[in-house]
Amino acid sequence: MLVIALLPGLALTACLKEEKAVAGVAKDAEKAEHKAQEAAAERDQQRAELEQIQLPTKSLYIDIHDPSQWANPFLMVGADTVGLRILLADANPSPVGHGTMLRPEAARRQMLQLRLSDLDAAVAAVPPDAWPYGRVIAVAESSSAVSSDRPRVRRNVEAVIRQLNNLGVVVEEWPAR
Repeated sequence: MLVIALLPGLALTACLKEEKAVAGVAKDAEKAEHKAQEAAAERDQQRAELEQIQLPTKSLYIDIHDPSQWANPFLMVGADTVGLRILLADANPSPVGHGTMLRPEAARRQMLQLRLSDLDAAVAAVPPDAWPYGRVIAVAESSSAVSSDRPRVRRNVEAVIRQLNNLGVVVEEWPAR
């Protein structure tokens, strides 16, 4: 008899707990959807920024086989980080003294270490004058990675290529050195 009297109360409590759980799941889904919308809006903004850079001209870089000669942004992908090398344009348009001690190229070269998750924002922030070949970026596996990390480095390279393609950037993949 006592069990029959407690049964409606237990059923009501179970229903309330289930309603709270469903409400919590719905709230989490709403937050996830909002985050996804924000991420899509940010990606669209980054694409728009990169679309200001002209399309690549392959004839300008087809004969370049040495990473030190590559003038566009260059990515070295490691197991945990991505190295972004940028060569800023020379602010002085005069050819006088170009490449000498007064105007060294090394002073315009910047190297940044990034997390894979920060790559989109970093590439979108590269100034337009640092893309002389157009919207193309070289990607290579880091030569300093140990052999046991090679599978992880390769997965990161593939993820980097996907991210860059989603941004509308052409990828020129270089062999590991």
